[in-house]
Amino acid sequence: MQNINMERKITAENGITEGIIWKQLLIFFFPILFGTFFQQLYNTVDAIVVGNFVGTEALAAVGGATGTIINLLIGFFVGLSSGVTVIISQFYGARDGQNVSRAVHTAIAMSLIIGVIFMIVGLAFSPAALEAMGTPENVLPLANTYISVYFGGILFTVFYNVGSAILRAVGDSRRPLYFLIVCCLVNVVLDLLFVAVFRMGVFGVAIATMLSQAISAVLIIITLMRTQDCYRLFLKEIRIDMGLLGNIIRIGLPAGLQSVMYNVSNIIVQTSINAFGTVTIAAWTAFGKIDGMFWMIMSAFGVSITTFVGQNFGARKYDRIHKSARICIVMAMGLSIFMSVMLYLFGGSVLRLFTQDTQVITIGLEIMGVIMPLYFTYISVEILSGTMRGVGDSLIPMLMTAVGTCVLRIVWILTAVPVWHDIKTVAFSYPLTWAVTSVLFIIYYLQGGWLRRQIRKNFGDPEKQS
Repeated sequence: MQNINMERKITAENGITEGIIWKQLLIFFFPILFGTFFQQLYNTVDAIVVGNFVGTEALAAVGGATGTIINLLIGFFVGLSSGVTVIISQFYGARDGQNVSRAVHTAIAMSLIIGVIFMIVGLAFSPAALEAMGTPENVLPLANTYISVYFGGILFTVFYNVGSAILRAVGDSRRPLYFLIVCCLVNVVLDLLFVAVFRMGVFGVAIATMLSQAISAVLIIITLMRTQDCYRLFLKEIRIDMGLLGNIIRIGLPAGLQSVMYNVSNIIVQTSINAFGTVTIAAWTAFGKIDGMFWMIMSAFGVSITTFVGQNFGARKYDRIHKSARICIVMAMGLSIFMSVMLYLFGGSVLRLFTQDTQVITIGLEIMGVIMPLYFTYISVEILSGTMRGVGDSLIPMLMTAVGTCVLRIVWILTAVPVWHDIKTVAFSYPLTWAVTSVLFIIYYLQGGWLRRQIRKNFGDPEKQS
């Protein structure tokens, strides 16, 4: 064992800690963006296929409450796995191959345990959750079918996400992209085969998605097993290192809980949407797929800045942390404005990809008109929270998000919507809470204590650091 460990060195030059910041961010960002796009395309293709080949009820079944419940658990794990990204990126930036290896094997063991738990919990409680959220009776059987198949194969999704977190932590954002492109193409073919040819309906798109995710999980695990770098995976060494697990949980759990709070508030929003009927649910589902394009861009920036900051923090290059945050905000702002303009010009055409129902399109445009122009109000939340998480500060960002976004959104839904019972009132809860939370993050970031505390905790007196 000792001989093996001694060979676990950093074999690649590290552009993240040494290269031109904006170039390195873009080099890292675009593969993540396209990868997130293809991951988003899994469910988007499902929605397009069932919306055009099956009907409005099927479209509502693969989105709506079903998507909210799935996002609740997957979002928690993705948040938790951000602790994996931070820990590994810091060790990798410090060129500590021994601890990188231990963290990799701990992360895989953790994902195996959590994946099994998610499968059991999802299969046991999702039917009751769908009913509790007020899913219409004509949608409920189809929604139960889709979510049962999804949770039956959720272990594949968990493995892919943690494997991608490991690769991205060491600066490899390209191979996860390649795997997703292949698997997304497989998903498209299987969707059309199972639904358009074999007429398997919602069950067909669910099976197609599960098989595609299984392929991506296998590819990512094989990649980890074949690398010659310090993050190589050895199946016999998969075990929990309690010290590292504690650090992963300390950093990742607040991010996971933050995601849960987002999704709990979204469940309340979805319950409010359900009261408007099947047509509005379908419109919200279709808009959600379009809205997912914005979120995949922001998510890609968030992952990029977390990894970038984590490695530079490990290398003790603190000036690059602030520079990268500023550059990332500028780039995110530019892309969000561009997307808002494109959706303003072509929103109706995009909605018609999902349905030809004129009522659904009309309501979808109303929703889009409220949320789309104010996308920019969210940028500081994603970039600054990713920056703070990269140095290991995740508790206070979680609390600010809980108050500024989740609690305020729930209060708005429970107080404003009953008074102004309109879909636009529901939609306005998003930009309102983004703006409030952004102000909190900007104040906290400029205060600067988040970085000084982490330097003291990891390296000692900040006055003695370069």
